[in-house]
Amino acid sequence: MTSPDFSLVRRLALALAILAVLAFALWWIGRPKLIPVVFGEVDRGKVESTIANTRAGTIEACQRTKLSTILGGRIEVLAVKEGDRVQKGQLLMKLWNDDQQAQGKLAKAQAEVARKRVGEACTLAANAEREAGRQTALRARGFVSISREEAARADAQSRRAGCDTAKADVVQAEAQVRVTRVEQGRTVLYAPFAGTVAKIVGEVGEYSTPSPPGVPTPPAIDLIDDSCLYVKAPMDEVDAPKIQAGQPVRISLDALPKQSFPGRVKRVAPYVSAVEKQSRTVDIEAVFDRPEAAGKLLVGYSADVEVILVVRDNVVRVPTPALFEGGKVLVARADGTLEERKIKTGLANWEYTEVLEGLAHGERVVTSLEREGVKAGVHVVADEKTPPAGK
Repeated sequence: MTSPDFSLVRRLALALAILAVLAFALWWIGRPKLIPVVFGEVDRGKVESTIANTRAGTIEACQRTKLSTILGGRIEVLAVKEGDRVQKGQLLMKLWNDDQQAQGKLAKAQAEVARKRVGEACTLAANAEREAGRQTALRARGFVSISREEAARADAQSRRAGCDTAKADVVQAEAQVRVTRVEQGRTVLYAPFAGTVAKIVGEVGEYSTPSPPGVPTPPAIDLIDDSCLYVKAPMDEVDAPKIQAGQPVRISLDALPKQSFPGRVKRVAPYVSAVEKQSRTVDIEAVFDRPEAAGKLLVGYSADVEVILVVRDNVVRVPTPALFEGGKVLVARADGTLEERKIKTGLANWEYTEVLEGLAHGERVVTSLEREGVKAGVHVVADEKTPPAGK
């Protein structure tokens, strides 16, 4: 049989176990709830004040022209293909112009006839002038009458006028030759500069139509000089007064992610662009410091330009996402709770903000402020997205 003392001990042990379970359950229920957050470290480094374009910019060519013939007509010669490199003055396209060529040959023939008439008329004029001189000499000696002398002089003057008229006819005929040459020039396209043929509208035998005023007809040939490129980007009008030619920039391209290229502002537009249903902007042009670093770029690539206004090195900085209204941050205490602290800030951009007062190097602040329940006094735990200290 079990002794009374042993039975009492068992009951006491069971009661203590139940009390321990109840105490643990109460502690478990009442324990602080840990909220996972992402921390950012307060460190020292570079902070820049920058402004960026409001909409995507575009890679542009320093020289680009969309060529069309002045006259319309059937394409007879297409001397290039899309993608061809051409030299300045090279023939690109020629329309049918046999009628103009015939007119040109006729004008040249007429000019040649006019030149030969000059020789004939001026030779006769010279002879008539010599004859008038002889008649004057004879009249002085009394061998001929005054009327004979006057007739010879009048004939000489008439012949000289005929010579002058023939010369004027040559000038007129040569002018007509130039007119026909100009007319023929309206049906041909030559490269105004060395470049690459980007696009051709039309094929041999098709009709090419020039662009009349106000009608957006596609050009016959789009010629690009891709040896010189720049970025054209729209900046908000409120930022325009801060931008000047020569300021450093960072250029990034969607085609080359996770890369940026140094450059400088080349030009700031002297007017504001007002596009319907969009904010008012000022276009800037930026060039690469080392164009070869970006490799082969295509005209039309989308690009972003970040204009660097001020740079400060080796300053205390905090990740910008850690700041919320009123210049405050949530700092991690040693006991795992959060402390709200107001700080004094300096330069700032989308990545880092300079800290003038309120934080020390090495402290950790919460950057995931958008998460539910994140506020001063709560217990938190580092989320797995938190970067290691010193990174």
